[in-house]
Amino acid sequence: MVFFGQKNRDLSDKIDKNKLPIHIGIIMDGNGRWAQKRGIMRFYGHKAGVNAVREVVKASRELGIKYLTLYAFSTENWKRPKEEVNFLMDLLVEFLSKEVDELNKNNVLINFIGDISVLPQKCKIEIERAQNVTKNNSGLVLNIALNYGGRDEIVKAVKKICAKILNKELSIEEITEQTISENLYTKNQPDPDLIIRTSGEKRLSNFLLWQSAYSELWFTEVLWPDFGKEHLIEAILYYQTRQRRFGGV
Repeated sequence: MVFFGQKNRDLSDKIDKNKLPIHIGIIMDGNGRWAQKRGIMRFYGHKAGVNAVREVVKASRELGIKYLTLYAFSTENWKRPKEEVNFLMDLLVEFLSKEVDELNKNNVLINFIGDISVLPQKCKIEIERAQNVTKNNSGLVLNIALNYGGRDEIVKAVKKICAKILNKELSIEEITEQTISENLYTKNQPDPDLIIRTSGEKRLSNFLLWQSAYSELWFTEVLWPDFGKEHLIEAILYYQTRQRRFGGV
């Protein structure tokens, strides 16, 4: 089945299907700058970014990626103007209400990581619906990071572990790296093999800090609304050039 244009198909033919990253994380950055370059309000950049989400999820599914984590709203994003935050929450509701049925039809399982408890009720309703509708799917696992922060995630994991120690369910001597991993939002999922960041910034910005210890990092100047299938393929091809020794020889 051909799902890419000629340029994308030529690139995809170079991919070694036996060396695909199992889990890809993406820091979707540059919506505001995309809008600014065009002399329009930042809101339009966020709206355009949804199209990139749709395209990347489709491409990931068709390429055979098993896990895709998208950094949608960080714990720090609450510092943005209230008007913009409200728009982003409305955009989330709109995206989920429109896209869940199509994602379900394509066997995508939608999962949310982050502190969902403080989100507006309208968001919680759509989040719960998305999870319920897709919970039995066995294809691409789409993690949407909402009100997510890597440090906050680790703090919450430590608190869970401390509670288990106080309840005598666990001893200090039994704590291992696996113990911490099992108390993160991404428990039972493989760590990301590849993390992509758009817009030219070269930092993780509090994204999957524990899980990214051995991730390959790929940075691009492309702003998120312009990010498409060809860029995802380029990132995967870069990943396949890397020798992943995990500290060995």
